Amino acid sequence: MPDLKIIDAWMQHPTKRFSEQPMFDSLKRWNKSNAPMEGIPLEWTVKAMDQGYVSKGLLCSWYSPLGALISNEEVAEYIKQYPDRFVGIASVPLNKPMQALVEFRRCVNELGFKGLRMVQWLWNLPPTHAYYYPLFAACVEMNVPVCLQVGHTGPLMPSEVGRPIPYIDQIAIDFPDLKIVCGHIGYPWTTEMIAVATKHTHVYIDTSAYTARRYPRELVEYMKRHGQDKVLFGTNYPMITPAKCLEHLDNLELTPEVRNKFLFENAARVFEIEV
Repeated sequence: MPDLKIIDAWMQHPTKRFSEQPMFDSLKRWNKSNAPMEGIPLEWTVKAMDQGYVSKGLLCSWYSPLGALISNEEVAEYIKQYPDRFVGIASVPLNKPMQALVEFRRCVNELGFKGLRMVQWLWNLPPTHAYYYPLFAACVEMNVPVCLQVGHTGPLMPSEVGRPIPYIDQIAIDFPDLKIVCGHIGYPWTTEMIAVATKHTHVYIDTSAYTARRYPRELVEYMKRHGQDKVLFGTNYPMITPAKCLEHLDNLELTPEVRNKFLFENAARVFEIEV
């Protein structure tokens, strides 16, 4: 795999505020690890990328009703330290609509961020809620994708807001030019997610939070056929490292062309990244 370029479409460098949230206890239990995520040096994150041959990571901030778990300024500082390795993805205080819009525009126009991520379960609000729509309009205006979570939630929060149908389907109807990258595959609604990505020109799926061995069969078949341009690689680091995610990639039997699209080309095109 060293001959391939790889972009990780969903990762974060954890802060102490982020790591101490009780809602992540279930993830730690699944990973059979009680090791704290806070205090990881940024160099370790870069080393994990190197070990998985990831050339660039889309590094995300996290805002919740509790405030900034990982702030945009912290992400911007990480990018300053490794400008060739990280691309910023903004997050905003969703429940403060005007502040959210101003902050998002600042992240794109001043910090050079390439997208917006909103994790619906943090707010327990479906993405068709009024809070989201001015931000979707701004994404279209500035030609950057919005990254949303789909599928059930690993953290101890309700899963309903992660359904592809009706929510992602409705957003794509209301904003046909909005690039929507749906992270975490969509399981157990994988076929719904594939249907929505097939139906709408600018809806995509990223595989974050899953190792290649756990990709649903229907998603792999979609990647090989009419979904070749629709699926992006992601890890959800530090929950899963790139090397762990890609450990069984060869077992998927992707052609070199499809594998390159999945690991690199699709993300580079959707987020307009030069590597």
